[in-house]
Amino acid sequence: MSPLHRQLFVFDFDWSLADQDTDRYVFEVLAPDLRRHMKTAKLDTQWTDLVAQSLQKIHARGITKEQIETALVNMPFHPAMIRGVSKLKAEGKTTFVCLSNANSVFINTILKSKGLDNLFDQIITNPADWDDAGLLKLRRRVDPNGPQHSCKVGCSPNMCKGEELEAILAQHGPFDRVVYTGDGSNDFCPILHIVCCRSYRGLQTRIAEEGEKEGLKAQIRYWAGAWEAEEIYNTLSI
Repeated sequence: MSPLHRQLFVFDFDWSLADQDTDRYVFEVLAPDLRRHMKTAKLDTQWTDLVAQSLQKIHARGITKEQIETALVNMPFHPAMIRGVSKLKAEGKTTFVCLSNANSVFINTILKSKGLDNLFDQIITNPADWDDAGLLKLRRRVDPNGPQHSCKVGCSPNMCKGEELEAILAQHGPFDRVVYTGDGSNDFCPILHIVCCRSYRGLQTRIAEEGEKEGLKAQIRYWAGAWEAEEIYNTLSI
């Protein structure tokens, strides 16, 4: 077998790189009643739009930028995950891309606090920015008033991770190996080659129920805790 010279690591963020869900955690910490409301409101409102509306509500309550940033910095993030990705990054042969339905402010705030602000070569997510009054303004990556993605697998309207990954491969490829780390049902569309799937969550269910039908040929490596993901990553050095 010829040696590998270049690989791509693609990470979902919530419950994949991080050990929690950013969108939900912020409200669990700062406004539990809104978090409760979001559980039922998501049935009628697109999730990214719902998070944007909820951010407006906590801002109206006087919750500050600093409080949100503190919640994000304190969100669970396993040291083993930091070790695993940092080792691969230092070896210099892995391109890292984040492909997430969270948002740019949440992700960048957390990465900076963990010393991982230089980990990703590209972060693809929903855009967000602070306005002068301290409101975090969040928008869908795919503008609802513009052209929509063409995914037929069931991706959220704000982003098709499969289409995004195809664009990455076209722009930066080819790679000798592609590794995707994810957990949720919305990570089903883009999985290729080697999949590091977090156990007992939506992605594992979709692999079991739809993988054969959709022609999934990836090698699946399951993990539950970040220490197990680190073990997998240690076998993928090139």
